[in-house]
Amino acid sequence: MINERGLTMYTDGSSRGNPGPGGYGTILIWKGRRKELSGGYKRTTNNRMEIMGVIKGLEALNRKGLNIKVYSDSQYVVKAVKEGWLNTWIRTNFKGGKKNPDLWLRYYELSKDHHIEFVWVKGHATNPYNNRCDELATAAADGSNLLNDEGYEEATS
Repeated sequence: MINERGLTMYTDGSSRGNPGPGGYGTILIWKGRRKELSGGYKRTTNNRMEIMGVIKGLEALNRKGLNIKVYSDSQYVVKAVKEGWLNTWIRTNFKGGKKNPDLWLRYYELSKDHHIEFVWVKGHATNPYNNRCDELATAAADGSNLLNDEGYEEATS
């Protein structure tokens, strides 16, 4: 599943406990070249890491106006964008306690620079890129030098 006319991005997030130590894994594929990204956080949630994988992939890009196909096994992330939940959350200022506004707003600003399509893939199945993202995310969550997820800490303090 490679996007021949643009950038392909695979993402996954993980947390050891929810909340707990967490990580994201992202693979960017552009014109046959592949780049892997990952990072870990001391205390976070799985959904935050799912969103973070997409954000970190977008932040790694050097150009704007790309056609990007994002593959994720997170129904939360895919449906939030594809079904318009995110637009409603932004319009209502995340009314009703919608979670992760800091990350969703960060994603939203980054998304304005590109044409992004989300595709849901079954997790822990036969997709080698999704499986590799899972490996990256879990290794990051289990790693040392974990970062503070400041948005999570602010929201829970």
